[in-house]
Amino acid sequence: MKALVISGGGSKGAFAGGVAQYLIEELKHDYQLYIGTSTGSLLTSHLALKKIDKIKSVYTSVNNDSIFDVCPFIVKQKHGSQNIAINHLSVIFNFLRGSKTFGESHNLKKLIKATFTEEEFNTLRASEKDVVVTVSNLTLNQVEYKSIMDYSYSEFVEWIWISCNYTPFMTLVKKNGCEYADGGLGNMVPIEEAIKRGAKEVDAIILQTETNQLNRMPSRNPFSLLTNMFTFMLDKIESQNIRIGKYSATHNDAIINFYYAPTVLTTNSLIFNKEKMTQWWHSGYNFAKFKNQQTSQIES
Repeated sequence: MKALVISGGGSKGAFAGGVAQYLIEELKHDYQLYIGTSTGSLLTSHLALKKIDKIKSVYTSVNNDSIFDVCPFIVKQKHGSQNIAINHLSVIFNFLRGSKTFGESHNLKKLIKATFTEEEFNTLRASEKDVVVTVSNLTLNQVEYKSIMDYSYSEFVEWIWISCNYTPFMTLVKKNGCEYADGGLGNMVPIEEAIKRGAKEVDAIILQTETNQLNRMPSRNPFSLLTNMFTFMLDKIESQNIRIGKYSATHNDAIINFYYAPTVLTTNSLIFNKEKMTQWWHSGYNFAKFKNQQTSQIES
């Protein structure tokens, strides 16, 4: 069985979309399993349906208003670079409403419903392809994997949404008596899960560079400190997930083809800039093309 695994990475998911487009349309890779975390969860259903133009139009047209109904930060342009600062009014208003998070992302759930229809859901359910999303159960302190085969349309849409909710900046969801958040808090790159489900060849798209290419700038305020801390922790989780995935592949006679981002795409993946995301989509496509051409030349 062949699987496509896409890591978390917020707005950087546009790069993953470009890579996947080349693998599916040009190399004709036929996957039986699609498994994603966070932004990867947003991509997988459309990729399984081969509705790549549709999901491309989404990733290259969204902005922060498409994601947040309460945006917890303000983006400021200074000396040609983007700086983020806490949106005090929005955050205070959200806390007064009784929210446990700085921001709310119900607009993202509406976007998922608008772009992934019940008819498309039923088409996938009737196919031989399995689509799995990763979520973090904070109450039970465990990572869970939700297959499209096990849920109704409305339930699966909610699991996709939950997989993307990067708390404490996005909505914390209470479901079945448990608190759920972004799958990346537990597993950024679910390679091991793909192999457990029977995959013998895995194409893994990783939305960070293979080696560290970044020294972060000093934190400017409590908000930037918090984002830096979370980014640091998620980078370490991702590295650990990749090592575990390689170990699992070695002991199960599986092959992993890695597609790392060749450069640092952004230092804040919660900023959704449609111009940059359009550029990243094309960069991902061209990178996958270049990587496979090099591999073909070496093999010949």
